[in-house]
Amino acid sequence: MNMEELVIRAAEAADVTKIAEIEDKCFPPAEAASLKSFLERFMVFPECFLVAELDGNVVGHVNGCVTDEPKLPDALYHNTSLHLPDGPWQTVFGLAVLPEYQHRGIATALMGQFKEQAKKRNKEGIILTCKDEKIGFYEGLGFVCDGVSESSHGGARWNDMILKFS
Repeated sequence: MNMEELVIRAAEAADVTKIAEIEDKCFPPAEAASLKSFLERFMVFPECFLVAELDGNVVGHVNGCVTDEPKLPDALYHNTSLHLPDGPWQTVFGLAVLPEYQHRGIATALMGQFKEQAKKRNKEGIILTCKDEKIGFYEGLGFVCDGVSESSHGGARWNDMILKFS
């Protein structure tokens, strides 16, 4: 893959179905957000969705809301009214790249653009939760592991990860 062909852009309403399809291929059913959930989120915080496109096809996405605490409680996943546009912390609910396009730098590119976008919006940093096997990936992007999360999203064990800009 030629990375020059990769386009990271703001998601559009027409992308939401594809975002949900990618999510379904990348996360277990208990953890994957539904199309309904993505549609609800996109209606409230479309500015917090980016997609990766190769040759006109959406192959990955990143999304999350904004909050006032450097923690990602499970309630944020399910209640869009908790999105605080002026809050200091950008969350990442999901970062997903179609399996056939993984390990090519697309997730890193998505997170790089998401980070720049959060900085432009004067956020203090980005927070997310991840499983043990992804800690190294996020540490490589500058995140610090803040221990085991209180999250029980999808019945899984998660780790709190934080990236402070200052």
